[in-house]
Amino acid sequence: MLHLKWKDAPTIRTVKCVHTNASKFLVSNVLTVGKEYEVKNETEEFLFVIDNSGEVGGFYKEYFA
Repeated sequence: MLHLKWKDAPTIRTVKCVHTNASKFLVSNVLTVGKEYEVKNETEEFLFVIDNSGEVGGFYKEYFA
């Protein structure tokens, strides 16, 4: 259960949120356009960042630059 340790893991890099226009999911309540987020883990399709709730969440890479 490695995902339980991601919050305390070192930051890989920071990314900036460019939009929250999700067609399928509601992300505007946990991401803010223009804000930078710390990346804790990354896969081919997702970035795992510490969102506005203070927890690690997985989001499609299309929301970030």
